[in-house]
Amino acid sequence: MDVRPATTDDVEGVLPMVDKIAAMHKEMDPAKYNYFDDVGGMYRGWLADRAEDWRSVFLVADAGGLLVGFLIGTVEHEIPIYHLEEYGFIHDLWVEEDYRHEGVARQLVTLALERFKAIGVAQVRCDTASANTVARGLFERCGFRPSTVEMLVEL
Repeated sequence: MDVRPATTDDVEGVLPMVDKIAAMHKEMDPAKYNYFDDVGGMYRGWLADRAEDWRSVFLVADAGGLLVGFLIGTVEHEIPIYHLEEYGFIHDLWVEEDYRHEGVARQLVTLALERFKAIGVAQVRCDTASANTVARGLFERCGFRPSTVEMLVEL
């Protein structure tokens, strides 16, 4: 398994996984994750831009030419009432089902943290769906801790 920085050539191979993430989240909480149609298509340009942005972290897990996982993260600016000016944010992480439980997700997160550190980011954050205990466990094993709890009410 080769976990490596993504290129613009990888974007088309990542888009089906984006659609799978969207479907999973929508199943977990349709009120929160009420996506537009063609989420993958909407990601296309954004991912291509991230692949060329040295301050973004876009990684893929490549199993001999077959993309089986990815992670996308960006540098975000904190609001100016805090000492911390910016932080890394992991937007999405996915590993295809047949490749789970092999350490691929952990490799993606570990490399992402290394890359964020290399570009000068002092803190990395992520959100996970409340129902996604597997993802929360992974991130905790990678050194993350719970920070906030987002709450939702439908009116």
